[in-house]
Amino acid sequence: MTKYFAVLLFSAFLIQLAFAQTKKDYPFQNPSLSIEKRVNDLVSRLTLEEKVAQMLNSTPAIARLGIPAYDWWNECLHGVARTKFKVTSYPQAIGMAATFDVDAMKAMGNYTAEEGRAIFNESSRTDTSSRRRYIGLTYWTPNINIFRDPRWGRGQETYGEDPFLTGTLAKAFVTGLQGNDPKYLKAAGCAKHYAIHSGPEPSRHAFDVNVSDHDLWDTYLPAFRELVVNAKVAGVMCAYNAYAGQPCCASDKLMLNILRNQWKFTGYVTSDCGAIDDFFNFHKTHPDAASAAADAVWHGTDIDCGNVAYKALVQAVKGGKITEKQIDVSLKRLFTIRFRLGMFDPVNMVKYAQIPFSVLEKKEHKEHALKMARESIVLLRNENGLLPINKNVKKIALLGPNADNANTQLANYNGEPSVVTTVLQGIKDKVGSSVEVFFSRATNFVDTAQQDFSKLIDSVKNADILIYVGGISPRLEGEEMRVSQHGFSGGDRTTIALPAVQTEFLKALKTTGKPVIFIMMTGSALAIPWEAENIPAIINAWYGGQAAGTAIADVLFGDYNPSGRLPVTFYKNDTDLPAFEDYSMSNRTYRYFKGEPLYPFGFGLSYSNFKYSNLKLSKTSAKKNESLQAEVTVTNAGKFKGDEVVQLYITHEGIDYAPLSALKNFRRITLAPGTSQKVTFNITPDLLTVVTADGSTAFTTGRVKFIIGGCSPLRQVERLGIPRASEAVLILK
Repeated sequence: MTKYFAVLLFSAFLIQLAFAQTKKDYPFQNPSLSIEKRVNDLVSRLTLEEKVAQMLNSTPAIARLGIPAYDWWNECLHGVARTKFKVTSYPQAIGMAATFDVDAMKAMGNYTAEEGRAIFNESSRTDTSSRRRYIGLTYWTPNINIFRDPRWGRGQETYGEDPFLTGTLAKAFVTGLQGNDPKYLKAAGCAKHYAIHSGPEPSRHAFDVNVSDHDLWDTYLPAFRELVVNAKVAGVMCAYNAYAGQPCCASDKLMLNILRNQWKFTGYVTSDCGAIDDFFNFHKTHPDAASAAADAVWHGTDIDCGNVAYKALVQAVKGGKITEKQIDVSLKRLFTIRFRLGMFDPVNMVKYAQIPFSVLEKKEHKEHALKMARESIVLLRNENGLLPINKNVKKIALLGPNADNANTQLANYNGEPSVVTTVLQGIKDKVGSSVEVFFSRATNFVDTAQQDFSKLIDSVKNADILIYVGGISPRLEGEEMRVSQHGFSGGDRTTIALPAVQTEFLKALKTTGKPVIFIMMTGSALAIPWEAENIPAIINAWYGGQAAGTAIADVLFGDYNPSGRLPVTFYKNDTDLPAFEDYSMSNRTYRYFKGEPLYPFGFGLSYSNFKYSNLKLSKTSAKKNESLQAEVTVTNAGKFKGDEVVQLYITHEGIDYAPLSALKNFRRITLAPGTSQKVTFNITPDLLTVVTADGSTAFTTGRVKFIIGGCSPLRQVERLGIPRASEAVLILK
């Protein structure tokens, strides 16, 4: 380690020496000056052509000033992505959301930044002339769009359907990623896709979204506000689509009024890749590249992720469409980020620049990937306590297209770890050589042809237990994909039903009379009404990352008590859903869905039984700007030690535009069998307000119901085997 630092510092010295020998001593090179002064000095020395070139995602070096080349585009959705180096891969974002674990999210952000810094530091040391993609420190993560419809292929990249959960987890991630240094950023996060963007994928470059002001402020904007105002995220990415007749990257309301004026955002904005070209190619709101580029910059879009539109900015300035002064505004924001990342300062002044290459796949990082994979697993059904499996079984039949599928586990926007443990390997590691494990892929994900499973069924009849690992795949759902199979189109899903071939195979397995366990890997909610009534044990494991196989085996055999919670509603069938293209929140998500879900938001079973009692409010009524506390007793009445995710929901009675219920806080606790814990939530005044029909926030008098339990409020809790929530009423005066 000491030798590495010596080499790193000596290399940095040589770079600085070369820099000093070939460049003048400019003020922007002086670390003792403020970043603002240094940025102003640097920008003042650039020609118009040099400025414009710095506003593309892939920027060239400016040799005469010693400015290195840099590509702004990098990704770290669930670990550093798309790098040639071996890195730690955590569960896909939707799986991490299922942990409901704020501390784990922050730690994951921190560990990811460590590995990203190590890659950047090593690449800077060994290839100083490079501007290769996916080595930089500006990560275009997290995706905080609301997963309003389970058919959206990119919903797997989000933290689910709830604005509060999304904002809370995203804030934790960004805080961990960006670090706590008062001067330097460890890495730079980016909130995307601002602001109303959730499919369909095939039309994302051209569609125009119109939503009510209520839905805008109640559902689509809260998570962005949380990151911009409270997490101080460094960047924002504007979306492809249009909003209210203007492309999002040139929206008066979104970009100027809200982001820059109301929220006082001072960071940088990048377009999604090719989004500025969409102005004139698909939206047809602008006649040409120069007009589109000028309008985007005027609205505060600092980077064009692309190589066409912003090149026309030189022409736009000379033609009077925009001033060079406005170009300077963007340049200053961009260079401020690079200075905050320590890119122009000596290594010994920037602690993050000293992170060694050896942190890649560090032990703590791999252990955390396993922890998050375990916590993400949601137990949906466990009839007659079939799980956990007795370790004395003699033969297990492990079947299904995801039973030995590392590709599925790593999802999309992923890095490549040295080792990916599949379910097959995880079970073999768990049971050892004393248990026979029979494996067959059994089915494809999708198959419309009639299947004859009789031979395979005959071959597994002598197994003690049958485990089918199915679901879907990130090769079927994802970003603007060239996929056209039954149930899937262009990255999205055309039905939320589990592919029929899998249901038919599960029916065949059931005829054996042997215990059947169904494990789903998916990035979105699947409709499984037959399975929910007929398969005794069902697990949702998402796309669990490198350690998914170990985590699933731990749950199957009782070495980990499942504690994951659904960050999305699982509906019964397609008829529960409004039209995919309809962005109104009416009858969408648990907050506005008036039907009965198959599995509700926040739901997840345990091997233990938790009970809620004695919900007490510190006051029975409250006035505007008053706070209070809610305290509930949670008891582990079962035989297993385990985690419970205690969830607080609020319902404003008699207000037709308010959500049916809304998550306002949550806490993950650990309880031993027979023990109880009092859990207290602080209720600040903002949690008691509602978004009105015109989008404003108001304190509205009347009755407010507090519900604290193990999932979102549900009429038929007994059907799912979950305890009744504890309730109390507060009067707002």
